[in-house]
Amino acid sequence: MWIRSTMAYRASFAMTLLGNFAGTALDFVTILLMFSRVDELGGYSLGQVAFLYGLSSAAFGLTDLTLGSMDRLGKRVRDGTLDTLLVRPAPVLAQVAADRFALRRLGRLTQGLLVLGYALTVVDIAWTPVKVLLMPVMLVSGAAIFGSVFVAGGAFQFVAQDASQVQNSFTYGGTTLLQYPPTVFAKELVRGVTFVLPLAFVNWLPALYVLGLPYPLDLPAWTAFLSPLVAVACCALAGLAWRAGLRSYRSTGS
Repeated sequence: MWIRSTMAYRASFAMTLLGNFAGTALDFVTILLMFSRVDELGGYSLGQVAFLYGLSSAAFGLTDLTLGSMDRLGKRVRDGTLDTLLVRPAPVLAQVAADRFALRRLGRLTQGLLVLGYALTVVDIAWTPVKVLLMPVMLVSGAAIFGSVFVAGGAFQFVAQDASQVQNSFTYGGTTLLQYPPTVFAKELVRGVTFVLPLAFVNWLPALYVLGLPYPLDLPAWTAFLSPLVAVACCALAGLAWRAGLRSYRSTGS
């Protein structure tokens, strides 16, 4: 329904898609401006940073396309319109994800894939069958990890009711963090996004294995292949949090 509504005004859709593409592209323009003054950033070349950027943006773009409406859940909880979703014969999570589905978010996904394509052409990578297989695994696992953060943030809004910006600090803030090399951050922060909120498994750990670069925490090489397991664990925990939040929901009339 939302796609048909969007495509009814194709010129408007094209302009919003282009605007979304250009807005997200400014993040990479910032990186280009940095490299106009320096040759390396945290020991990484422009191509290597673009590789990290492209993987993070593409994985997040896929999640943002499917679950980007989750930050509106708090408004539905506050005004009681979530009740209409509860009486429909469809999963509430699917309905919240589809609420005001914005096809314009394809701009972010497209921009991330273009930067990733650029990185693959300029970075000298010693390709092996394992590394080739790891590329799509990174994108899918990364999208699932970001998705679990979206869902967990939505579950938190059942309690906080007005916490969309808290959620965005972990989702949009997380993807911005991962666009830069881990070597530019304090080791405490790197440990936090590795062992507490495992965003490092979106791209840092597997990507550095592909690039042949060491991880700042001196973890064993096999941790680069844990992204699918981490994604499954994160999704399971987010599912539990979602069900707990949904059970705790009380309508505005109660």
